[in-house]
Parts: sequence; structure tokens; C-alpha cells
Amino acid sequence: MAILTGAEPQGFRGPLAYSKWWWESPCNSLWCAAALGPLHVALEEGTMNSVASLPDEARHRTQQPGATAARDAQVKAAHRAHRRRSPDGSRGRAARGGGVSRELPREWRRWAVLGGEPGAGCGSVLRGRAVLAESWAPAYHLILEGILILWIIRLLFSKTYKLQERSDLTLKEKEELIEEWQPEPLVPPVPKDHPALNYNIVSGPPTHIITVNGKECINFASFNFLGLLNNEKVKSAAQASLKKYGVGTCGPRGFYGTFDVHLELEERLAKFMRTEEAIIYSYGFATIASAIPAYSKRGDIVFVDEAACFAIQKGLQASRSNIKLFKHNDMADLERLLKEQETEDQKNPRKARVTRRFIVVEGLYMNTGDICPLPELIKLKYKYKVRIFLEESLSFGVLGAHGRGITEHFGINIDDIDLISANMENSLASIGGFCCGRSFIIDHQRLSGQGYCFSASLPPLLAAAAIEALNIMEDNPDIFQTLQAKCERIHKALQGISGLKVVGESFSPALHLQLKESCGSRENDVKLLKRVVDYCMNNGIALTQARYLEKEEKCLPPPSIRVVITVEQTEQELDKAASLLKEAAQSVLN
Repeated sequence: MAILTGAEPQGFRGPLAYSKWWWESPCNSLWCAAALGPLHVALEEGTMNSVASLPDEARHRTQQPGATAARDAQVKAAHRAHRRRSPDGSRGRAARGGGVSRELPREWRRWAVLGGEPGAGCGSVLRGRAVLAESWAPAYHLILEGILILWIIRLLFSKTYKLQERSDLTLKEKEELIEEWQPEPLVPPVPKDHPALNYNIVSGPPTHIITVNGKECINFASFNFLGLLNNEKVKSAAQASLKKYGVGTCGPRGFYGTFDVHLELEERLAKFMRTEEAIIYSYGFATIASAIPAYSKRGDIVFVDEAACFAIQKGLQASRSNIKLFKHNDMADLERLLKEQETEDQKNPRKARVTRRFIVVEGLYMNTGDICPLPELIKLKYKYKVRIFLEESLSFGVLGAHGRGITEHFGINIDDIDLISANMENSLASIGGFCCGRSFIIDHQRLSGQGYCFSASLPPLLAAAAIEALNIMEDNPDIFQTLQAKCERIHKALQGISGLKVVGESFSPALHLQLKESCGSRENDVKLLKRVVDYCMNNGIALTQARYLEKEEKCLPPPSIRVVITVEQTEQELDKAASLLKEAAQSVLN
């Protein structure tokens, strides 16, 4: 509207400024120039007011074919005469930004704006546009617009891809190529002597005395810490449940998979752990692996011990959170990471307000047998405002005067821990796992815990067995002191073995024996330790090597022999196992 009314855009002064504004505007194109170019010319040269001065005879001549040059000359002459006739000697209203004079006849105003001839049709208008645009548009603009038109034409008619040259093969050539083609293996090749392909076969229950490959041995490999696997009360409870409910559930908890025995077990676990509520899972590994991604999401930050078990690692992977590993049981390194995060949060407080922070640790570490420094973690929790997830699969039913785990061991209020998880496959001699804590935390898992929502619920017979195991733990608190005493006895007896070192706390029921010096490669270390295990197996002691998924572990632990202690093992059997391990190390390593 500013152009058609003759008013210059705000901030512009004079025809040259207007010309710069027009050619640098986003709407400039070849067609815009052709349509509005005459108006630009009129403002540049002030010819609009001068059109009215043309004599009638000149107007008639301009309508004749080939009279364009003469018409332009007369217009310029009239313009000069009009300037001389101005009383103040100015260039006229058009030069001062006044636009097309309203004193002109309607047809002449139309000619001045559109570039045609008065009384002519559309064709004359378009010819006028083209003439004036060609006369007054800068040369470099015309060249640029011409290049753009050629480029558009090239894009319209050029192919978006090049057809590859085809060479038709004969039937014989095709068959030869098919015979030569070798598909890549879906999995990497595995040697035939790999431990996963050469496993030991157990006959009968894996109790105190276990039959492996047809040979009876003392069991130092199964996590039957409290010896409840073959307990008569536990078996009777499972048999009664089997007769009442059947074998399985065939449905998750939310789809007709919740039985009354499940609710009873959750209530008993919450009462035993002195928490508000508990939730059970049908698979121990999936417990912590489902609990972590239920709370920690993309963008959240998780500080985790580098010796964390594989189930924790899978939970962290599923959460897609930002993982920050700290050195094993190194609280100074953990605080360093917390301080660095605090500094980053101060730079972006808006993001920090919506970012959740967690610390994930184990009570007793599966891969090392070490206990976590929980009192120091509690101090860091409140200092840096983070949440603590505690995995107690190895410490539940082992530590504390009543087997409640590491919180009872250190005398820490369980409400200081945001979430506790453990499996029921060790001390309770059943299957599955559980989480316990405040009600609003546990209820969230019933909607977001993948292992809870999408897996068939725990078979009722296993839930009944776990309830009876809890009854035995509550009725016999001395069992925990007995277990710790046996752990300390064998831990002391295993000291000083030639070529091997003991890793783990003296009260841990799972110890590790590692080589003091490596043979140069992990493969050779594993083979050497296997010879020690086979030596003990042939002499009536069943041991096992710690197994890992080497390509998926974040921090792969060194090869080791795992020694598991239970309350069923006698002092003589503990001494025999320690003596045999020293003999095997002396025979194999030296």
C-alpha cells in the first residue's frame, strides 16, 4: 500500500533510498520487478506529474505502433518544462514523495502506475511494464535473475539420480554368484570348549550334598545361604499351594494374575523389612532391572559404582539416563562427581529443577564380596540432594541381627533409603524378587515396572515357599550369627594360598579367589582357574568360576573362583575345602 499511494517506507528518504529498499526486499523477483517496476521508475524520475503536460496530439501519437521512443522523449521534455514552471523551482510533487498526482485523468494515472498506454488494453499494459522494467532495472539484477531462471529450468528437467549401467547376467553366471556367496554369521563363532557349551549336569536337589556329573560333592557353589532349599516346612507349604492353585498363573498381575498368596507375601515382606509397602516380581534379575527405569528416565543422572552387578547395568541401560561411574567404594570419587554436577546445575538452574539424581549401590557386591559404606552414602545423599537405590540380593537374609540386610547391619533408619530391592532366590530359596519402601514409591512400579506389568506373576507355590521361609527366619534369628561365624572361619582359612588372593569381606557368604599375577591374557587366566576348579571337583568339593558377559560388562571384573558358604556346611567341611584349595593351587599354579 505504501508503494501504490506514493508514500515511502518509514525510515527511507528520497528515491535512491526507496530503490535500495525495493531491490533488497524479500519479495523482489523477476515478476515483482515487472509489475511494480514502472512505479519505481516514476518515483526515481518524477515523471508521473509530468504526464498531464503532454499535449493531446502527443497522446494520440503514442498510441501508434513504433511510437514508443518518441513518446519517451516527449515525456522527458514535458518533465523538464514542468520543473521550469514550478514557482519554487522544486522537482515537483512526485520527487518529494507525493506519488501520482490526483489531478491526472484516471486513464493517465492508470498508465503511470501500471506502465501501459491510456485507453489501451492489457497487452499494452504488459508491454509498458516490460519496457520500463528493462529500461530502468540494474543490469546485474537482470543477469542474476536470468541465472536463477536457467537454474530452475535445469532442476525441472534434470534427473534426480543416475541410472546404473545394467549388465544382464546369464543364468549360468547367476548360479555361480549364488554358489560363491557366503552369508555372514548371525553370531560370532564360539569354540567347542566354551564353558557355556560344556556345563555341569546336576542330579537331584542342589542342597548341602550335590551330585554333579554323577559324582557326589560338598556344595560350595549354590547360593542356598540359609539351607532352606530342602527344608521340610518349606516343601510342605509349596506342596499345599500346588494342590490348591496349580502350577502357574498364566497371566501378569494386572490381568487375573494376582492371587491372595501374592498379596500375603507382599504384606509379610513389608512387615519384615519395616517399610510401608512391598512389591514382588516373578524373576529376580528383572527386579532391579525393572525398578531403575521405572523412576530414572532420559535426561536424569545416575551415579553408580563401577563394580555393580549385571542386573543393575541392564536397568541403567533401559533407563537411557546419563550414567556416571565412580570408583568401587570410593566415596571421595563419588563426592567429586556430585560436586561437578552441582556446578553444572548452577549454570542451568532451570534444567536442574527437572533433573532427578540417583545413587545406585549394592549392599554386598556380587562381583567383589565387599560391603558398601552406607553411612557415608547417607551423608552425601542429604548434602547433595540425591536419591539412593540399594540392591540387597546378597545381603538380605545375611547381614543384621534379624537378616534385614545392610541397614540393620549399620543401624540406619530404613526410611533414609528411597528404594530397596532384593531377590528371593538366595536366602529364601525361592524364585523372584521384591522391592520395598514408601507406598507412593512402590505403587508407581505397579504401573511402570516392566517386569511386573508384562511378565506372568510368580507361581503361587513359590510365593507360599517364600512365606514359609520368612517364618523360619523370624523364628530362628540365631541362624544369621551361625552363618557369619562360618564365613569368618573359611575366610581366615583361605588366607595365604600360593598364587591366589581372597577378595571380599570376612562376613560375606560369597568370596572370590583371584590370581595374584595374571598369565598375560584373560583367556589363559580362565583356563588356569578352571584347572583348580576341576581339581577340587575330582576330590569332592563343588566350586564354580564367576561368569560374565565379557562384551557387555561396563567394567569387567578379573577372572575368579567363587566360594559360597551356607549354614549347612560343617566346620570339618569348611576346613577340608580350604585345605583342598591350597593343595590345588600348589599343584596347578606352581
